[in-house]
Amino acid sequence: MTTAQGDDFAAYAAASIPSLRRLALLLCRNWHDADDLVQAALSKLCQHWYRAAAADSTDAYVRAILVREFVRGRRTAWARRVRVTDQPPEIRAPAADLDAVADLQAAMTVLAPRQRAVLVLRYYCDLDVTQTAQALGCTPGTIKSQTAKALATLRRTLERSSEPADTIRPATTRPAGRTERSDEVPRHA
Repeated sequence: MTTAQGDDFAAYAAASIPSLRRLALLLCRNWHDADDLVQAALSKLCQHWYRAAAADSTDAYVRAILVREFVRGRRTAWARRVRVTDQPPEIRAPAADLDAVADLQAAMTVLAPRQRAVLVLRYYCDLDVTQTAQALGCTPGTIKSQTAKALATLRRTLERSSEPADTIRPATTRPAGRTERSDEVPRHA
Protein backbone atom coordinates (compact mmCIF):
# COMPACT_ATOMS: atom_id res chain seq x y z
CA MET A 1 0.00 0.00 0.00
CA THR A 2 1.44 3.34 -0.99
CA THR A 3 1.41 6.39 1.23
CA ALA A 4 -1.41 7.94 -0.79
CA GLN A 5 -3.49 4.75 -0.53
CA GLY A 6 -2.79 4.61 3.21
CA ASP A 7 -3.97 8.18 3.62
CA ASP A 8 -7.12 7.45 1.57
CA PHE A 9 -7.85 4.38 3.71
CA ALA A 10 -7.34 6.31 6.96
CA ALA A 11 -9.63 9.10 5.83
CA TYR A 12 -12.33 6.65 4.70
CA ALA A 13 -12.09 4.60 7.93
CA ALA A 14 -12.33 7.69 10.14
CA ALA A 15 -15.39 8.93 8.26
CA SER A 16 -17.21 5.58 8.16
CA ILE A 17 -16.61 4.26 11.69
CA PRO A 18 -19.82 5.78 13.17
CA SER A 19 -22.07 4.21 10.53
CA LEU A 20 -20.19 0.90 10.69
CA ARG A 21 -20.61 0.84 14.49
CA ARG A 22 -24.35 1.40 14.19
CA LEU A 23 -24.67 -1.41 11.65
CA ALA A 24 -22.54 -3.70 13.80
CA LEU A 25 -24.66 -2.86 16.86
CA LEU A 26 -27.80 -3.91 15.00
CA LEU A 27 -26.14 -7.22 14.15
CA CYS A 28 -24.45 -7.96 17.49
CA ARG A 29 -26.86 -6.28 19.93
CA ASN A 30 -24.08 -5.01 22.23
CA TRP A 31 -21.37 -2.39 21.87
CA HIS A 32 -18.46 -4.60 22.81
CA ASP A 33 -19.07 -7.16 20.09
CA ALA A 34 -19.98 -4.38 17.67
CA ASP A 35 -16.63 -2.67 18.20
CA ASP A 36 -14.80 -5.98 17.75
CA LEU A 37 -16.72 -6.59 14.54
CA VAL A 38 -15.89 -3.12 13.18
CA GLN A 39 -12.24 -3.65 13.99
CA ALA A 40 -12.19 -7.01 12.19
CA ALA A 41 -13.96 -5.50 9.18
CA LEU A 42 -11.53 -2.57 9.01
CA SER A 43 -8.60 -4.96 9.20
CA LYS A 44 -9.94 -6.88 6.21
CA LEU A 45 -10.65 -3.62 4.43
CA CYS A 46 -7.08 -2.45 4.98
CA GLN A 47 -5.76 -5.68 3.46
CA HIS A 48 -7.99 -5.30 0.40
CA TRP A 49 -8.18 -1.51 0.13
CA TYR A 50 -7.11 -1.53 -3.50
CA ARG A 51 -10.22 -3.62 -4.36
CA ALA A 52 -12.55 -1.53 -2.20
CA ALA A 53 -11.28 1.73 -3.69
CA ALA A 54 -11.83 0.35 -7.21
CA ALA A 55 -15.37 -0.93 -6.42
CA ASP A 56 -18.47 0.91 -7.64
CA SER A 57 -19.54 1.57 -4.06
CA THR A 58 -16.91 1.44 -1.35
CA ASP A 59 -19.62 1.63 1.31
CA ALA A 60 -21.38 -1.44 -0.09
CA TYR A 61 -18.03 -3.28 -0.24
CA VAL A 62 -17.32 -2.48 3.43
CA ARG A 63 -20.83 -3.42 4.54
CA ALA A 64 -20.42 -6.77 2.79
CA ILE A 65 -17.13 -7.34 4.65
CA LEU A 66 -18.79 -6.43 7.94
CA VAL A 67 -21.75 -8.76 7.43
CA ARG A 68 -19.51 -11.63 6.27
CA GLU A 69 -17.31 -11.19 9.32
CA PHE A 70 -20.40 -11.26 11.53
CA VAL A 71 -21.70 -14.47 9.95
CA ARG A 72 -18.26 -16.10 10.01
CA GLY A 73 -17.88 -15.19 13.67
CA ARG A 74 -21.24 -16.75 14.53
CA ARG A 75 -20.24 -20.02 12.89
CA THR A 76 -17.31 -20.52 15.23
CA ALA A 77 -17.66 -22.62 18.33
CA TRP A 78 -16.87 -19.64 20.58
CA ALA A 79 -20.01 -17.78 19.56
CA ARG A 80 -22.12 -20.83 20.26
CA ARG A 81 -20.58 -21.38 23.71
CA VAL A 82 -20.38 -17.81 24.97
CA ARG A 83 -23.33 -15.56 25.57
CA VAL A 84 -22.78 -11.93 26.41
CA THR A 85 -25.23 -10.63 28.98
CA ASP A 86 -25.41 -7.63 31.25
CA GLN A 87 -25.03 -9.87 34.34
CA PRO A 88 -21.84 -11.71 35.29
CA PRO A 89 -22.14 -15.50 35.33
CA GLU A 90 -22.65 -17.23 38.64
CA ILE A 91 -19.56 -19.29 39.29
CA ARG A 92 -19.51 -21.45 42.34
CA ALA A 93 -16.10 -21.80 43.88
CA PRO A 94 -15.21 -25.25 45.13
CA ALA A 95 -15.72 -25.60 48.84
CA ALA A 96 -12.46 -25.20 50.70
CA ASP A 97 -11.40 -27.97 53.04
CA LEU A 98 -11.02 -25.72 56.06
CA ASP A 99 -9.75 -28.53 58.26
CA ALA A 100 -6.91 -29.29 55.84
CA VAL A 101 -6.04 -25.59 55.60
CA ALA A 102 -5.97 -25.29 59.39
CA ASP A 103 -3.83 -28.43 59.68
CA LEU A 104 -1.37 -27.12 57.11
CA GLN A 105 -1.16 -23.74 58.82
CA ALA A 106 -0.51 -25.41 62.15
CA ALA A 107 2.13 -27.67 60.59
CA MET A 108 3.85 -24.67 59.02
CA THR A 109 4.29 -23.08 62.45
CA VAL A 110 6.35 -26.10 63.51
CA LEU A 111 8.95 -25.33 60.83
CA ALA A 112 11.98 -23.18 61.42
CA PRO A 113 11.61 -19.71 59.91
CA ARG A 114 14.16 -20.39 57.17
CA GLN A 115 12.46 -23.66 56.17
CA ARG A 116 9.11 -21.91 56.16
CA ALA A 117 10.55 -19.16 53.94
CA VAL A 118 11.99 -21.75 51.55
CA LEU A 119 8.62 -23.50 51.17
CA VAL A 120 6.74 -20.25 50.71
CA LEU A 121 9.16 -19.00 48.06
CA ARG A 122 9.35 -22.33 46.24
CA TYR A 123 5.71 -23.42 46.28
CA TYR A 124 3.61 -20.33 46.92
CA CYS A 125 5.65 -17.79 44.95
CA ASP A 126 6.62 -20.49 42.42
CA LEU A 127 10.33 -19.59 42.37
CA ASP A 128 12.88 -22.11 41.20
CA VAL A 129 15.83 -23.23 43.33
CA THR A 130 18.20 -20.58 41.96
CA GLN A 131 15.74 -17.73 42.42
CA THR A 132 14.97 -18.88 45.97
CA ALA A 133 18.68 -19.10 46.76
CA GLN A 134 19.19 -15.55 45.49
CA ALA A 135 16.26 -14.28 47.53
CA LEU A 136 17.57 -15.88 50.71
CA GLY A 137 21.25 -15.22 50.03
CA CYS A 138 22.43 -18.82 50.15
CA THR A 139 23.48 -21.60 47.79
CA PRO A 140 21.08 -23.73 45.72
CA GLY A 141 22.26 -26.80 47.65
CA THR A 142 21.09 -25.21 50.89
CA ILE A 143 17.68 -24.56 49.33
CA LYS A 144 17.40 -28.19 48.22
CA SER A 145 18.32 -29.57 51.62
CA GLN A 146 16.08 -27.10 53.48
CA THR A 147 13.19 -27.99 51.15
CA ALA A 148 13.67 -31.71 51.74
CA LYS A 149 13.88 -31.27 55.53
CA ALA A 150 10.88 -28.95 55.63
CA LEU A 151 8.72 -31.28 53.55
CA ALA A 152 9.71 -34.27 55.69
CA THR A 153 8.79 -32.33 58.83
CA LEU A 154 5.48 -31.27 57.31
CA ARG A 155 4.66 -34.85 56.32
CA ARG A 156 5.42 -36.15 59.81
CA THR A 157 3.41 -33.38 61.43
CA LEU A 158 0.42 -33.84 59.13
CA GLU A 159 0.49 -37.63 59.53
CA ARG A 160 0.58 -37.23 63.30
CA SER A 161 -2.33 -34.77 63.22
CA SER A 162 -4.43 -37.09 61.04
CA GLU A 163 -4.11 -40.03 63.47
CA PRO A 164 -6.97 -40.48 65.94
CA ALA A 165 -6.25 -38.88 69.30
CA ASP A 166 -6.04 -42.20 71.21
CA THR A 167 -3.24 -43.56 68.95
CA ILE A 168 -0.93 -40.55 69.07
CA ARG A 169 2.17 -41.27 71.10
CA PRO A 170 3.98 -38.53 72.93
CA ALA A 171 7.18 -37.46 71.20
CA THR A 172 9.31 -38.24 74.27
CA THR A 173 8.65 -41.99 74.34
CA ARG A 174 10.97 -44.45 72.72
CA PRO A 175 9.84 -46.38 69.67
CA ALA A 176 8.61 -49.90 70.38
CA GLY A 177 11.23 -52.61 70.23
CA ARG A 178 14.20 -50.48 71.27
CA THR A 179 16.02 -51.45 74.40
CA GLU A 180 18.45 -49.40 76.37
CA ARG A 181 22.08 -50.30 75.98
CA SER A 182 24.10 -50.78 79.09
CA ASP A 183 26.54 -47.99 78.20
CA GLU A 184 23.71 -45.46 77.67
CA VAL A 185 22.74 -43.08 80.39
CA PRO A 186 19.01 -43.24 81.01
CA ARG A 187 17.35 -39.97 80.05
CA HIS A 188 14.87 -39.97 82.86
CA ALA A 189 17.52 -40.25 85.55
